[in-house]
Amino acid sequence: MKTSPSWTHPVSDLLRVDAGFRLADIDPHATPGYDGTKADAARELAGGAARLSDLQERLFAQSVAGVAPGSVLLVLQAMDTAGKGGIVRHVVGAVDPQGVELASFKKPTEEELAHDFLWRVRPRLPAPGRIGVFDRSHYEDVLIGRVRALAPPEEIERRYAAIVDFEADAVARGIRMVKVMLHISKEEQKERLTERLDRPDKHWKYNPADVDERERWDDYMAAYQTVFERTSLATSPWFVVPADRKWYARSAVQQLLIDALASLDPHWPAADFDVAAERARLAAS
Repeated sequence: MKTSPSWTHPVSDLLRVDAGFRLADIDPHATPGYDGTKADAARELAGGAARLSDLQERLFAQSVAGVAPGSVLLVLQAMDTAGKGGIVRHVVGAVDPQGVELASFKKPTEEELAHDFLWRVRPRLPAPGRIGVFDRSHYEDVLIGRVRALAPPEEIERRYAAIVDFEADAVARGIRMVKVMLHISKEEQKERLTERLDRPDKHWKYNPADVDERERWDDYMAAYQTVFERTSLATSPWFVVPADRKWYARSAVQQLLIDALASLDPHWPAADFDVAAERARLAAS
C-alpha cells in the first residue's frame, strides 16, 4: 500500500527481509524508495499522523465495543542512538495514548532470570484494539545474549525456535507484528554519542557502556544477521530501516504502522441503541 506521495513503492516491499537478505549490503545512510526531501518528509509525517491516529482510534473504539479485530505490535531493535525513542515520540506519539501499550525489556531482574526468557514478555503483548510497542524486546536475549555469551550456545539456539513459536501464537491471536531494526552506521553513532558529550542537556542520555558495545560492532551485526535468517517469516517479517537520516526512518516506520493498522480494516462500531430515540430523549431533557 502506497500511502505517501514521496514513496515510490510500498515500504513493506522495499524494506522487508526476504530470503537471501544480507545486512552488510544495506547502506544505513540511504533512503530507498523515497524521492522527496527532508522537508517533504516532515510535511508527510504530519499528514500521516492524522491517518495513523484515525486508524488507531477506530481500532480502539472497536475494542471498547467488544468487537476489535486485533492489535498491532511494533518491535524496535537497534544499536544505541539509532532513534528508537524518536520513533516512539514522533510516530507512535501522534496517536491517543490510551490506545498504546509501551514496554521496554532491558537487563532482567533476579525474578525474571528465574523463569524462561519469554516469561516477562508474554504478559506485555498488546490487548485487542491497542498498539503495543517493544522498545527493545525479546530479541535482546539472542542479541546481547549471544554477543556477551550470557547463555550457552545451545540455549541461544533454543531461543530462536521459541521466538518463532511465540510469534506464531501471537499472530494466530490477531496481533499484526511489525518488527523493525533501525540500521545506523558506526560512524553516525559516533557522531550522536559525541553530541551527547558535547551538550549538557544530553549527558543523561550518555552511557559509558555504549563505547564498550561499539567494540563489538561486527559481532552485533553478525548476531542481527542470524536473527533475520532464523526469525523473519512471512507472517512476522523483519524490516530493516536505514536510520542515519532520522527523518527517513520515522517516515518509513510510520508507513509500516499505517499499513499494519489498515490491514485490520478497523471501522467505527455501530450504535447498540436507537439513535433517533436517544436524540428525541436528549432534546426533551
